[in-house]
Amino acid sequence: MAEFPEGPHGTAAARICRIVLRLIPLLLVAYAVHLVIGWFSARTADIHPGAQVGMVVALLSIYALLIALPFVPGIELGLMLLAVNGASIAPWIYLATLAGLLLAYGAGEWVPYARLQRMLADLHLRRACVLLENIHPLSRSERLALLCEQAPEWLTPFISSYRYLFLAILINLPGNAVIGGGGGILFLAGLSRLFKPAAVALTLALAVMPVPLAVWAFGVDILP
Repeated sequence: MAEFPEGPHGTAAARICRIVLRLIPLLLVAYAVHLVIGWFSARTADIHPGAQVGMVVALLSIYALLIALPFVPGIELGLMLLAVNGASIAPWIYLATLAGLLLAYGAGEWVPYARLQRMLADLHLRRACVLLENIHPLSRSERLALLCEQAPEWLTPFISSYRYLFLAILINLPGNAVIGGGGGILFLAGLSRLFKPAAVALTLALAVMPVPLAVWAFGVDILP
């Protein structure tokens, strides 16, 4: 088993600093998108219709990529886009959200464990490295049993029998950015290798639908 130095890099303060440093660029990008949306909404009347379509497509693409990143407040970004652009964009927000979350799941599902372990080792995340090393040789059923063993007792039924429902709940949980956001949650779901791609796609299609559908049907006035 690989050993990693404890040292100052392994302290809680150092880990928090690394997390903050990784979050700052994401927050800056999210704020930049907010500024672009504000600029776009203030000048919509002066922009050529073709350019408007291109701008909306670009914003939706950026949004999909952002929501795929861990710790990005995807729900809040989606609500902001809906509030700024109106009910007509709701179906496209829905598709962009779905695409971003599936991208995060795919990254977790297909990333090689060895490569990810090297990245975690570079960040001195010893426990995560050991966890990956332990689960790598396990089958799907063995990983599920190990996860149920280590999880709190109240969480075991959700993991063993209702994990897709639990996934849907986490995706729609307000403030889920503190536990990784939609992108982080889906990346971990893929990384666990406990979720089947088709079932994940169906779960996300249903879980993401309520808010865009409601806005599309009743308008942005229903948003808080």
